Amino acid sequence: MKPDRSSMVRVDQAGEYGATRIYAGQLAVMGERGPHATEIRAMALQEEEHRARFDAMMTERGVRPTLLQPFWSVAGFALGAGTALIGPKAAMACTAAIEEEIDQHYTAQLDDLEQQGDDPELAGIVHKFRDEEREHRDAALAAGAEEAVAYPLLHGAIRLGCRLAIRLSERI
Repeated sequence: MKPDRSSMVRVDQAGEYGATRIYAGQLAVMGERGPHATEIRAMALQEEEHRARFDAMMTERGVRPTLLQPFWSVAGFALGAGTALIGPKAAMACTAAIEEEIDQHYTAQLDDLEQQGDDPELAGIVHKFRDEEREHRDAALAAGAEEAVAYPLLHGAIRLGCRLAIRLSERI
C-alpha cells in the first residue's frame, strides 16, 4: 500500500476516535436527557461505527495508529465537556465546526483517491462517511449552533484545532 494511503487511514481513524470522545464529553455533562441528547447519541453511535471500520482497516492493512491517540482521547473529551458546559448550542457549534473541517478533509481525500483510482475500497468508505458527517453538521446547524455565545470565535478556534490535529495525526 502507498504510504499516503497509510496516513489517510491513520488520520481518519484518529478523527473518528476523537469524535467519539467529544460526544462522550458532551453526554457526560449534558446527561442522557439534556437538550439535543438524542441527536448527540445518534451521532456518537455513527462515529463509533466509523471508528470501528477504520480500526478494522488499520488491522487489515497493517497501519499503525497515531502515537497521539492518548492525547486525542483527553483532548476530545475535554472539548466535548467544555462546549457542553458553555451550553447546548455551544455543543452543537462544536459539532458544526468539526464537521465542516472534516467535510473539507474527506473531500480532499476523495479528490486524490478518485484521481489516482488505486483504492476504491477506501474511496467508498470516505465517501459514505463524508456524507454522514455532512448530516451531522446540518443537524447541528438546525439545532441552533450559530446561536451559540461567541459563535464565530468558537467556530474558528475549533476548526483551527481540528486542522492542527489532522496534520499531526497524519505524521505522528
